[in-house]
Amino acid sequence: MANQLMVVIPCYNEEEVLPETSKRLVDKMNSLMERGLITEDSRVLLVDDGSKDRTWEMISELHKENPLFEGLKLSRNRGHQNALLAGLMTARNRCDISISMDADLQDDMDAMDRFIEKYNEGCEIVYGVRNKRETDTFFKRETALFFYRLMKALGVDITYNHADYRLMSNRALNALAEFREVNLFLRGLAPLVGFQSDVVYYDRSERFAGESKYPLKKMLAFAIDGITSFSVKPLRLITTVGIVIFLVSILMLLYALIAWLTGNTVAGWTSMLGSIWLIGGIQLLSLGIIGEYIGKIYNETKNRPRFIIDRYLNRRGDDPVIDQ
Repeated sequence: MANQLMVVIPCYNEEEVLPETSKRLVDKMNSLMERGLITEDSRVLLVDDGSKDRTWEMISELHKENPLFEGLKLSRNRGHQNALLAGLMTARNRCDISISMDADLQDDMDAMDRFIEKYNEGCEIVYGVRNKRETDTFFKRETALFFYRLMKALGVDITYNHADYRLMSNRALNALAEFREVNLFLRGLAPLVGFQSDVVYYDRSERFAGESKYPLKKMLAFAIDGITSFSVKPLRLITTVGIVIFLVSILMLLYALIAWLTGNTVAGWTSMLGSIWLIGGIQLLSLGIIGEYIGKIYNETKNRPRFIIDRYLNRRGDDPVIDQ
């Protein structure tokens, strides 16, 4: 049975890669239509996340030339996760299933066929998982693997080696809309939706053109957001460290008392200096971790919109009906 599909692609300064991406998407969507896997009113939704180059102009041109393409323009840059959510919340009113992917052509489009097959078998969410990370640098590969292991160790339900290449049914999208977090980490939210799910393995290619939108600074910020948004174990770790230091301080107090009673009261400056720096460093680190959580609470209580739509290009002239 054919399903109406909406492919959601967040774009930020993608003018170099967008022509090739759109060409391959046309071929893939036509192939899926010919095979009867999706309906002819299926669409590709390109979300411009406040790009500074010609990305929006190119999206507008694609929309004029081919009814397959729709465009969503955010009022300003809100980051990859917010742009993706804006597209998904727009798509959920217009499709049976959605597939989210990046514009850089690293995700294998042929995996979409297997996504849809898994959906037809009863899966509401299908995760695209890399077979390997040979296209990554050694540093990026090892830090990414460490991140996934750390998230698992902290009790976060996350799919190993999965980015944001996934299929979600209309039912799953409606469930996702119930989550009100301002601090978004969709890789962690999708498993919380529940429902039957499965994975599809694929080989990830090198970026076709342009530069990565996730330099080291953004990768670290993204990792911190993921950890602090889904686990309180760092706070519990602070408590554990505090208890350990308290017990050690009791032992040191007993040692000092015994030394005073026995007349051996000459103290070394090395142990004193080391203790001061150690405890001071632990205190500052603890305050920093607590500050991360307080900052997130602050952002959540303000309840600001996660994104604002500037323009929505579609053939029916609809306004986006979006639950933020």
